[in-house]
Amino acid sequence: MTASAHPAKQSTKTTRTKKTARARAGAAPRRDTRKLVDLVREAIDNGATTVEEIHKSIAALPLDILGRLDGFEDRLANVRRIQDESIDAVYDVIRRVNHEVTRLAADLLEGAQSRRPRKRAQAR
Repeated sequence: MTASAHPAKQSTKTTRTKKTARARAGAAPRRDTRKLVDLVREAIDNGATTVEEIHKSIAALPLDILGRLDGFEDRLANVRRIQDESIDAVYDVIRRVNHEVTRLAADLLEGAQSRRPRKRAQAR
């Protein structure tokens, strides 16, 4: 008796095929979730970088004016350094929080997808 003629072996093969198809179907939404989370994280990071650059250029304006006056050159370099370090620290925290929030969101979304009841194929 061949494997295809044996009903028990056919049933096992069909069950494995169905399990494989379900596993593949579950992986696609997780991939999509990960892509969406990565897209949001990247957009927020890029936005934070843009705002940081604008913040630095605006913060530099009064220091540039002070730099043109006599007597401020010595102190100005230190003020610029402290200002840049402060601005960098703020936007680094924003990026770290963004990464943690998007990691948490991905975990929650993937968990919600795995708990979602699977649709059963209707009998024909």
